[in-house]
Amino acid sequence: MPSKSSSASSKKSSCSCFSTRTLGFFAVFLALFAALYSYLDARLEQFYVFEPNHLHDLSQRAISAHGNDTRAVVSYIVNELDQKLEGKYLNKDEEWVFNNAGGAMGAMYIIHASITEYLIIFGTAIGTEGHTGRHTADDYFNILQGTQLAYVPGEYEPEVYPQGTVHHLRRGEVKQYKMDESCFALEYARGWIPPMLFFGYADTFSSTLDFPTLWATTRITGREMIGNLLNFKM
Repeated sequence: MPSKSSSASSKKSSCSCFSTRTLGFFAVFLALFAALYSYLDARLEQFYVFEPNHLHDLSQRAISAHGNDTRAVVSYIVNELDQKLEGKYLNKDEEWVFNNAGGAMGAMYIIHASITEYLIIFGTAIGTEGHTGRHTADDYFNILQGTQLAYVPGEYEPEVYPQGTVHHLRRGEVKQYKMDESCFALEYARGWIPPMLFFGYADTFSSTLDFPTLWATTRITGREMIGNLLNFKM
């Protein structure tokens, strides 16, 4: 009959082997994930269906056609994109939901959401201010109405983005931003979108506790991402 000491030694040996195998599995998994990420990250361009220059031009033409009638401006933009993309990839139902992120509060209409891009109308009729977040995608903020201000540490003057201009927040950068009074924008992000959702959700758990809005955002975003994946759009 084996002694207690030999039995304990055997258990330790088994645990050690299990721990080594587990660490080896995770090391292989991380290596494969890193390789896949690097491969796809270098080829993101092939997954995009929107172009920043076209969206900026489209925003300016919509403003030229409808001025400060922002509802008409938004309809103009969505209708042209619908024609350009032949009815694919777009959510044409204006499902507005509140959005709290980085201390700022506004509302958004999700026009497109996929793994590598999102396109939304974001804004507020009463103004807001907050943290842009540090993201895994480039963000293009086309101002449709009002003015956005931005600030970076070390500067003594704000960046000013009036109607018709575009504020490009580069991937990995961060700023303070402010939308005085009424301000709406066509916001386009291209890069890795899923990691950005954590920033979009954080305020719900740390301050607002607005779970119905969280559910609505998750439902719409998930539906659009899955629908676009089924259309072979990452």
